[in-house]
Amino acid sequence: MKLFYSKILLFGEYGIIKNSKGLAIPYNFYKGTLKKCESHKQCKPHPQCESHGQCEPHLRKEEDARKSNEALREFATYLQNLMEEENPIVRFNLEKLNADIAEGMYFDSSIPQGYGVGSSGALVAAIYSEYAIEPISAMENLTREKLLQLKAIFGKMESFFHGTSSGLDPLNSYLSLPILINSQDHIEPTGIPSQTPNGKGAVFLLDSGVIGETAPMVRIFMENMKNEAFQKMLKDEFIKYTDACIDDFLKGRFKSLFGNIKSLSGIVLNHFKPMIPKEFHTLWKQGIDSGDYFLKLCGSGGGGYILGFTEDLEKAKRALSNHKLEVVYQF
Repeated sequence: MKLFYSKILLFGEYGIIKNSKGLAIPYNFYKGTLKKCESHKQCKPHPQCESHGQCEPHLRKEEDARKSNEALREFATYLQNLMEEENPIVRFNLEKLNADIAEGMYFDSSIPQGYGVGSSGALVAAIYSEYAIEPISAMENLTREKLLQLKAIFGKMESFFHGTSSGLDPLNSYLSLPILINSQDHIEPTGIPSQTPNGKGAVFLLDSGVIGETAPMVRIFMENMKNEAFQKMLKDEFIKYTDACIDDFLKGRFKSLFGNIKSLSGIVLNHFKPMIPKEFHTLWKQGIDSGDYFLKLCGSGGGGYILGFTEDLEKAKRALSNHKLEVVYQF
């Protein structure tokens, strides 16, 4: 079966809820695919894993497959309910899906969950690709209408995992192309500047070591949006610098980008603190003060990965020597 990749929302977290621009890119380091259990035994709970939760590596893989299979069973029920709505937005071959799940199908994925890189998005894209009736093909000429239709379908599907979803993560994984979000009803595939192998500048991921949950973070944001001062900041500062960063990045204006990313990083530190794990507050500020690197949220925050930008990767590595940097893009 097809591989589906993780994604990184370079710019636009939270802002896209309020119609800012956004830019998402596929990140091929992590991927997932639908698989069948090699043996029926593989899909049964192993006593060692059940009794004290500690499994040997090979048993852990079997346990993960079993849990994924269980989750797919619940997801299939949700999809059935979607199809029973009046004028359903999408239809699935549930007979085939349920039969494959009964045979032990699971989502074999290296995409870390709760890290802001689209683990549920890749799963949604995989299920749609394999089981949707008359799916919109990722290979066809995708009009704006078809992109919006796909986004709406994926939003409905992924809501099973997050309560609400924009549908952008699955869309990115399904198309495996960079996506520019101009507004909620204007999205398009886009090109990004070619990478420079061994380039001095870089976009990187920093592991917070904490699993983040999307729903609580979005709730905090929506609560903050009731505050007029926060609304004003979002419109006049956060969205302004987000849009400027996207324009700079797409046009390869990296000097200008770093001026804007510095401002954006400061705004996030000042106004989105609950979304930043506490132990990273000082590190975040040190980057802004030194200019060695600038940090921003990767997805909804609260844990998972933190996104970093630097004009000098070696300098950033030295400044963040206690942390592992995962390079996403070099220029």
